[in-house]
Amino acid sequence: MGDVRRDNALDRLSALIGNTAAWMTLFMVVVTFVVVILRKTFNVGFIWLQETVVWMHAFVFMLGAAYTLHAEEHVRVDIFYRDMSPRRRAWIDLVGVMIFLLPVCAFLAWTSFEFVTQSWSIRESSREAGGLPFPFVPLLKTILLLMPLTLALQGMSLLLKSLARLRES
Repeated sequence: MGDVRRDNALDRLSALIGNTAAWMTLFMVVVTFVVVILRKTFNVGFIWLQETVVWMHAFVFMLGAAYTLHAEEHVRVDIFYRDMSPRRRAWIDLVGVMIFLLPVCAFLAWTSFEFVTQSWSIRESSREAGGLPFPFVPLLKTILLLMPLTLALQGMSLLLKSLARLRES
């Protein structure tokens, strides 16, 4: 059986986004270190800098979802799955994507759309004095649409790989 995974553009997109999220994690640690040093050493604090850490944390988790699926690190009942044949795994993945993953992604995108567009239309900014200005809040909320999109794309990759495995066997 050939390795369908390497030649898939959707997988490469997930890997790129996942690697970006990993680098953002490092940047988040550096910014957190700066916040602590400024606060504890110089008794200086910037609300916008502290908010930046929270926003980066959200970006990492939301954008890391597709990469987690790509790397097969997501939660599933692996006690049964790991002992299954590749053909049965392909069936489980195929059905799981079609019945669970894609409908959940569609639901998340559908329910988030108005929330995101309203944030852009009112030019929302931080509620905190000295917090992040427009367009940072709407950009963060846009991740609520990007996460299901990237997750659905990675789900389509899994679906295509499952179909390829079923054809091979």
